[in-house]
Amino acid sequence: MSAARAPQPRQRPGSLGREVADRLRRSILSGGHKPGERLVEDRLSAELGVSRVPVREALRTLAAEGLVDIPPRRGASVAEISPDIARDLVEVRATLEGLNARLAARRHEGAIIGQLRQVLDEGNRAAESGDVADLVRLNGAFHDKLAEAGRNSILWDIMRTLRERTSLVFAANTAARSREDWDEHSRILEAVIDGDEELAGLLATRHVHQAAEAAFAAKARAAQAGETAAEAN
Repeated sequence: MSAARAPQPRQRPGSLGREVADRLRRSILSGGHKPGERLVEDRLSAELGVSRVPVREALRTLAAEGLVDIPPRRGASVAEISPDIARDLVEVRATLEGLNARLAARRHEGAIIGQLRQVLDEGNRAAESGDVADLVRLNGAFHDKLAEAGRNSILWDIMRTLRERTSLVFAANTAARSREDWDEHSRILEAVIDGDEELAGLLATRHVHQAAEAAFAAKARAAQAGETAAEAN
């Protein structure tokens, strides 16, 4: 007689869709899926080993975050951000990150600061190894924890969506600028720990602008290289 099979826990409705959204988000932000690339449901379903239902749910989630475009009567694709929109997004995010860092320094939440230290340690190790997937995950974790430390629920909601959209702008920096990113994270955290609101705000705002300028420069170099290659052919 065969042993009774242990009951398997049921997946909560929507939980598989959230898991698929997380995997696709990491892939998009680490460059696995490029801006403008088609996201075909059947292909994604086969790659991820799930049905089309959670894939469709995940694509809707990412569309709400601005990472995916789903035009009427056409398939989904990774969102493309124009240079003008990118600069507008960066201006707003830089301002809000500065405000949040000032609030984090003012609130000075010991438990969250401890968690930020841990993420910072892991991020520094990932910067040394150059693991892109870890860098994407830990960069998001650092900024999420910093937003949590600000203790402003309205600001948190605004920044969460904005951060996902601007992450497309910064995707080119993930490995190339990782050392500078984590050095800047470290200085922001030091200012938060010291309770220096003005310095924390200044460093957080500057961090966004510096990362953006590096991303814009990298994109310009890539475009120029593409033009040179086309002329050579």
